[in-house]
Amino acid sequence: MTSRRPDNFEGLGYRGREDPSFSGGYSGRSFNNSSSADLQQWVTTPPDIPGSRNLHFDDHTPQFETAPAPPGAADETQSATPPSEQLNRFAGFGIGLASLFTENVLAHPCIVFRRQCQVNYHARCYHLSPLTAISVMYNVTKTQGPKALWKGMGSTFVVQGVTLGTEGIISECTPLPRELSHRWIPKQVVGHLVLKGLTYVVAMPFYSASLIETVQSEIIRDNPGILDCVKEGIGRVMGMGIPHSKRLLPLWNLVFPTVLHGILHYIISSSVQRLVLYLLRRQKSGSQKPLSSDSGLDSVQSMLDAYFPELMASFAASLCADVLLFPLETVLHRLHIQGTRTIIDNTDLGFEVLPINTQYEGMRDCINSIRREEGTMGFYKGFGSIVVQYSLHAAVLQITKMIYSAMLRNA
Repeated sequence: MTSRRPDNFEGLGYRGREDPSFSGGYSGRSFNNSSSADLQQWVTTPPDIPGSRNLHFDDHTPQFETAPAPPGAADETQSATPPSEQLNRFAGFGIGLASLFTENVLAHPCIVFRRQCQVNYHARCYHLSPLTAISVMYNVTKTQGPKALWKGMGSTFVVQGVTLGTEGIISECTPLPRELSHRWIPKQVVGHLVLKGLTYVVAMPFYSASLIETVQSEIIRDNPGILDCVKEGIGRVMGMGIPHSKRLLPLWNLVFPTVLHGILHYIISSSVQRLVLYLLRRQKSGSQKPLSSDSGLDSVQSMLDAYFPELMASFAASLCADVLLFPLETVLHRLHIQGTRTIIDNTDLGFEVLPINTQYEGMRDCINSIRREEGTMGFYKGFGSIVVQYSLHAAVLQITKMIYSAMLRNA
């Protein structure tokens, strides 16, 4: 439901004009003979983005045009560029792509099983341990095929796209800020949170449709199209489409828990990300050693210092937010799935299917019913899958770090 878009992303990459291969078509401009009025027309460039194709490590985006390079200088520069510098240009892209692939593809089976456990009020096994979760996930894959744990992945991308698009449209049509500067004021924070809340409200029906696709059993499930999530979401708003039971909660009853979960998740993840990033950079500056004579090791260290602190901060932020809000997410998913006539896999063994027939009147009744009938641990059903998910994510980050270090050392 929440967007995984990094908070420090402020625009597209900037193509540096100091690159000789791209400066031949621009004439040099002397600022000594220019008037102050001409200088005021120059606009500062966007901030540097780690992983941009035109930036080297410890370089900054040029603020003004420079004189064109003499003929033949581009070839000399390209021939003098070591292979490690070429690897550095693609390091940020590769590392970010690996992290994105892990969050949205490799971790999807864990998300599917976690949601099935959360909505299964029949379950006797809560799967608080990752070992039991892996065992049942294997049984589901064995009986229904590998496709059973990757169902609904296309709809999750649709929800993310709707969320990002809605946020951009609202921010352009209203004075609500989409990003917060470093020197923010309370009014900007309130406007930013209002923007997030409106975005979650608009994406809420599509999130409900995506949730149904991810928990519906593959045995009785047809092959939905990638845009069926949009069609069912619009049908949920209009009261049309697939018939539902009388226990289906109106969308206005789902607004408060949906917005509450989204806002809290965003606040926790943003706060933890900033804190971890600050601690990592402070630790780096405190333990910084003099540069060695080995340029290969310096290049490796520069790459790690440029990209991995932000990835580690984002990893820690998502982990803390998901763990702290796991009980609220359980309540939210049960309210969204109620009355939709959904049939899920039996999470106790993984060989059968079960219908969802809850009768919660609202958020408070759902909380009281879970505490009374399933105990406090009922809010944490499927917690073992979240351990598997983030263990897998951490392993991929570590493997990616080792691969890039080895490539740069060999270069």
